[in-house]
Amino acid sequence: MQRLKEYALQLHTINPDQDYPLIDLKEISDQSIPTREDRPFFVFVPTYLDGGNGFETGTTEVMTNSFGEYLLDGDNTDLVMGVVGSGNKNFNEQYCLTARKYAKECHSEVIGDYELRGTDEDIERIYHQLVQVAKNYRNK
Repeated sequence: MQRLKEYALQLHTINPDQDYPLIDLKEISDQSIPTREDRPFFVFVPTYLDGGNGFETGTTEVMTNSFGEYLLDGDNTDLVMGVVGSGNKNFNEQYCLTARKYAKECHSEVIGDYELRGTDEDIERIYHQLVQVAKNYRNK
């Protein structure tokens, strides 16, 4: 996430006349109190499951429960512009399962994904996807 923020700052600085928005990061943890956000946002979630195969078993989320509570209890699902997921492609159907789950709960879409920590190409691709989705969202 920090690399994505730095990439946005770099584009914004080099091209001040272009529409390259900066990225504000907000981490949700067990200590976060669910509150209503005041503007639309994107969700980035990793995939950490309890094992299994992703079909009959292995669909129980073990790391983002606090985030789910923040979204639902804070009544923030309607502000989600899109979801980006990360995971390990070795886990087949479980890859980005958490992102798909939150996209469904928020009536949104998975707009991007990357494996593990992502590559420089992933950062560029995802940033430009965020920019496009945000423009489309504003023009609704």
